[in-house]
Amino acid sequence: MKIKGVNFGNWLVLEKWMSPELFEGIDAEDEVWLNRVMDQTEKEALLKQHRDTYITEKDFKQVADWGLNLVRLPVPFFVFGDRTPYAGCIEYVDKAFDWAEKYGVQILVDLHTVPGSQNGYDNGGIIGVCKWCKKPEEVKFALSVLERLAQRYGERRGLYGIEVLNEPISRLVYMTAPSTGKARDREEAKGSSYVPMKFLKPFYIEAYKRLRAILPEEKTIVFHDGFRLGAWKDFFKKAGMKNVVIDTHIYISAMENMLPLHFLPVYKIYVWYNMRVIKKTARWTPVIVGEWNIVNKRALILAEKEKDAGRQKQICRMEHWKIEDMERKAWESSAGWIYWNYRLHKDTDCDDAWKNIRNTLDGWDFTRTVAHGWWRELYDEQ
Repeated sequence: MKIKGVNFGNWLVLEKWMSPELFEGIDAEDEVWLNRVMDQTEKEALLKQHRDTYITEKDFKQVADWGLNLVRLPVPFFVFGDRTPYAGCIEYVDKAFDWAEKYGVQILVDLHTVPGSQNGYDNGGIIGVCKWCKKPEEVKFALSVLERLAQRYGERRGLYGIEVLNEPISRLVYMTAPSTGKARDREEAKGSSYVPMKFLKPFYIEAYKRLRAILPEEKTIVFHDGFRLGAWKDFFKKAGMKNVVIDTHIYISAMENMLPLHFLPVYKIYVWYNMRVIKKTARWTPVIVGEWNIVNKRALILAEKEKDAGRQKQICRMEHWKIEDMERKAWESSAGWIYWNYRLHKDTDCDDAWKNIRNTLDGWDFTRTVAHGWWRELYDEQ
């Protein structure tokens, strides 16, 4: 199956920048601290309201109607509700499978966070802390969560596969990440560091053994590249792993502060380079681009040079088409792609006023890119 999908991030794993309204009045910058500082009753009410409304059955229908075939579903380490003070969410994963199967959509269950974090990002649960790989008991716990997910959903028709761990951080990325050194509790962060390959490779082998013992052969086991796609080469093949895929995440917007990417040739070179690495790695193991989007500065820079609002919107659309076309063609060298994210804004209706279009956050929201006419394939069908 050639994957064309979207991520359902910020539904069961919270990121403050994606839903700042959830954190209003709460002394927390990430999901771990939100769970720590909130009153239990108030927290459960807040999370229930969010989980009940952020993604519903109609969203799975919409994904299918757009011609997409997969949802990557990030889940937290406390998905089963067995870690205090965290509120579990396994019933929502159950609903997701029911809805996905109803509309013919596959699900990639992605273990997005682990206790102590694997990257120190807010998407890893807690900012500035990255110690999980140094805690053997928490490594075992993560493996047990993967096993229980496989046992619960392994036979489901809607399961594409299970992703072992989202974004275990490399040394280079850890050293340059804006979240590094920004922990709220510096004592808790002591000993934080990147996730070395000497840990990651044995962990991946162990996770594969446990999952493959449970999952049917046709279900895929996915491994994030740890921001080191070119380093894996024939590792998975030599380890005797079957039906596995490597997940890599590529954001042109993430490089814009370091490179003049608003010049189209530089965008092209950056995307071309990643395409080449994908092709080389795919000689041994299939690769998916599990997170990417069309967020870029160029479209807004060019559009803002125009005074007419209608012309601004037209230029913005055309420039987003160029970026989308360039990236999607490059990702054709992979086993598929999964856009981050399906939703950012809760309202699905998109006000097309220029003041809203110029908000770069809209490019992170697939529903908004469609509403703005930035997604060429769906625009042509309208």
